[in-house]
Amino acid sequence: MDPKIVARYDEYTHAPLPRRTFLERLATLAGGTAAAYALLPMLENDYARAAIVAPGDARLAIERVPIRLPGGEMRAYVAVPRAGPSKRAGVIVIHENRGLNAHIEDVARRVALAGFTAVGVDMLHAQGGTPSDEDRAREMIGKVDRGAAVADLAALVDWLRARPDANGRVGAIGFCWGGGMVNALAVAAPSLDAAVPFYGQVPAAGDVAKIRAKLLLHYAGNDPRINAGILGYEAALRAAGVAYTLHVYEGAEHAFHNDTAGARYDEAAAKLAWTRTIAFLQAALA
Repeated sequence: MDPKIVARYDEYTHAPLPRRTFLERLATLAGGTAAAYALLPMLENDYARAAIVAPGDARLAIERVPIRLPGGEMRAYVAVPRAGPSKRAGVIVIHENRGLNAHIEDVARRVALAGFTAVGVDMLHAQGGTPSDEDRAREMIGKVDRGAAVADLAALVDWLRARPDANGRVGAIGFCWGGGMVNALAVAAPSLDAAVPFYGQVPAAGDVAKIRAKLLLHYAGNDPRINAGILGYEAALRAAGVAYTLHVYEGAEHAFHNDTAGARYDEAAAKLAWTRTIAFLQAALA
């Protein structure tokens, strides 16, 4: 697909642009309104595909758990493996700017099958929770108090560590908006053991020295908006002596890991990044 079209969709999802404005601009690029509407299914998320691990997988115990946090009560999506050690590490899974949806719940199930207690968070909980309307969710993300959200995530680290089935170690992974929140959590919570941001906004250079977690950083090759921060982030990480590994997936688009994301999904890059992520978490949280 024409990179200009993918870039326009990225602008729509992250600016965000009103849908009507986006469609008008897409029609200009595509050569007409009919062509623009024909492209939409290849661009927009298809959550019917969000079931790499079925919601009713018998290997997992899954429930929506109310958790009291500084910002109020969150109903988190918690997935726990039925087999394996009686005590295990916890992993916080932080969503994109669409909130806690079927895809992120599926990612949480994948994490749990790898041997962790996985918590899919809903960072829109203070506004009543994630709506079914994606455009509405993106509007709500823009109203999230970032400081309050980071405080909630830091409290979740403590909540996971205090569970009776916990081994005392906690990690976090996040995507897009959630990737930026993973970076922010690593700064704010020195007790976090491991952090895996996918194409996330980088923290301020002056805050990087506060990070104690081991980092695994994933970036898409075709993502200038996010990649503009890579060099400065790496320089700050090196100066602070933070343990990190960074991968750039050449040719991949922002959101390449999201298998419901149409043309932006890159199967090869996604599988490689996921294999690296699980190996990293299993080593860092053992």
